[in-house]
Amino acid sequence: MKLLSWNVNGWRASIKKGLYCFLERESPDIIGFQEIKFDEKPELPKTFSNYFLFWNAAEKKGYAGTAFLSKKKPLKVINGMGVEKFDREGRVITAEFETFFFITAYFPNSQHGLKRLDFKLDFNNAILNHVKKLEKKKPVIICGDFNVAHQEIDIARPKQNKTNPGFTQNERDWMTSFLKQNQIDTFRYLHPKKIQYSWWSYRSNARHKNIGWRIDYFTISKQISTNLKKAFILGDTLGSDHVPVGIIIDLD
Repeated sequence: MKLLSWNVNGWRASIKKGLYCFLERESPDIIGFQEIKFDEKPELPKTFSNYFLFWNAAEKKGYAGTAFLSKKKPLKVINGMGVEKFDREGRVITAEFETFFFITAYFPNSQHGLKRLDFKLDFNNAILNHVKKLEKKKPVIICGDFNVAHQEIDIARPKQNKTNPGFTQNERDWMTSFLKQNQIDTFRYLHPKKIQYSWWSYRSNARHKNIGWRIDYFTISKQISTNLKKAFILGDTLGSDHVPVGIIIDLD
């Protein structure tokens, strides 16, 4: 199975920048999206009639939201985690398939001045509890914009960002703890020393200079680690300030 994830920074904007061409070329079995910024179901071209589309929109128009496309119809789809302050922002959508759960998530940004750091850490703990409940039934695959560069290898300028949103010790410590509780960072698992980023600021020509961050992830339950075949970042893909990330995994 080929699974992809992409923070498109606006679904409609990404369409104008080649989203459908990308999907036709890559043909993923499932792709999760973050920051979709729509509140009504978009009409897919007829060429994508083999996909099922599900979405979880934010109450606030033009903000956040998650969605996914799947060639196989899920057994069940759950919007949110049952926590109102997070669910109103459409940050999590969960799909149950026969042998695994698939989650696409848009983790909060702790924002300038860390004014939303507590909100983010609360969200982090809520999604951890959500995952733990699901894992009692079957393995979990999570994709999305985690809004944190976990280790110094995951950010171009670690020293300059020690206290900045997405690289604070609190956020990084949570990610470490999360990965110790039955989840694997697939990219780092297969590429322990590889430097590659998934997001660049629009400022200062950062992408051209490759002054980036790896903040987009696929994590999987440890019991399916032997099923994992590839983990990758599609670094040349245009259309957003993020690029898609993906895995190849053998699951029935």
